[in-house]
Amino acid sequence: MMKFFDKIKFWYKNARPYSVPITVLSWLVIFCYGVKNGGNILNGLISLVGILLVHLSTNLSDDYFDFKRLSQDEINNSKSIKCRYLRNGQATIEDLRNVIFTMLFCAALIGGFLLLRSGAGVIFFAIAVLPIALFYSKLSSKGLGDLAVILAYGPLMFEGVYYVMTKSVSWDVLILSVPCALLVESILYAHMYMDFDEDKNSGKTTLCTILKTKQNSLKFFELLYVAAYLSVILFALKSGNWFYLLTLPIILMVFDLINMLKSYDLKSLNVRFWHYPLDNWKTVGKNPDAPFFLRFMYCRNIAVWFMLLTCFAIFMQH
Repeated sequence: MMKFFDKIKFWYKNARPYSVPITVLSWLVIFCYGVKNGGNILNGLISLVGILLVHLSTNLSDDYFDFKRLSQDEINNSKSIKCRYLRNGQATIEDLRNVIFTMLFCAALIGGFLLLRSGAGVIFFAIAVLPIALFYSKLSSKGLGDLAVILAYGPLMFEGVYYVMTKSVSWDVLILSVPCALLVESILYAHMYMDFDEDKNSGKTTLCTILKTKQNSLKFFELLYVAAYLSVILFALKSGNWFYLLTLPIILMVFDLINMLKSYDLKSLNVRFWHYPLDNWKTVGKNPDAPFFLRFMYCRNIAVWFMLLTCFAIFMQH
């Protein structure tokens, strides 16, 4: 039995679980909204399990396609951490493929259960999400990964969870999904922006390299937040719930983050108390890549604060 749980732990670790909290927080926003509107709590909780299975399987499928593309020299390069568990023989590509399909099969069982409880609309959301889960790596290699993330963390997740909780979809939910999806995308995009030079030199296609220059890329990053906050203001006006505007002071942190990205280099490390929490910073802060992780975690923290305040605003709705 322990061997079975060791395998689960092994694959969970390789599925990059550090990305799980932001997924849970995104789900929490629409779960709170569903509860506030009389939604079925059990269905909402069950949907989280399915969402996490699809999310982690997507991370593993990204490894699967990346490993298939690696040259033999890259496979043997011990300095690279990409697909290390495959390169060092801890698992085979067949093992990885089987785990991906097992996770998707379990997600499908959950979908089937929710189908019986909530209705045929579940099929639509499953069909829409599956291509993103299986082919995110290929979409990303064509510069479409950002669009996939926005769709998955925005309309698909929000309307999907709301549907299984209330058996309905809503324009209000669609509007609410926009700022949350854009805040999640900002985390991915900040990572991409800091990798701009490396990606451009290697010929890798990302949204940042498509935009040609770092200046253009940073302007687009700023537009993500502009669009997010315009959506928040629109939702506050439409719902008459001004508590959503409690997210506005976070703009000060956004300005700070943008300035940090403008001055980004591997020597620029100036940690302030509002940047925290920073995971395992006593160790990470001594890493040569600490300036990268500081900005990446700070961007994540901005999204976390935004979503927690959004959840508070939801429950303050009369």
